[in-house]
Amino acid sequence: MAENDKQGAVSLGGGRYKCPCGYVYDPAKGDPKHDIPVGTQFEDLPDDWRCPRCKRKKEKFSKIEE
Repeated sequence: MAENDKQGAVSLGGGRYKCPCGYVYDPAKGDPKHDIPVGTQFEDLPDDWRCPRCKRKKEKFSKIEE
């Protein structure tokens, strides 16, 4: 999927992503409370997935440069 097909979402590529509220999505942990298995990359999360802490959309997250 092309980067611009994500309608302004963060750039593609693995890694951790941080929400403005401080929550960090880490593929090594997934999101077990929302049935997201370990190893799920951020860009592979469902389009309706939201921050478990503040409910912001994926588009509000930014990639953590490592």
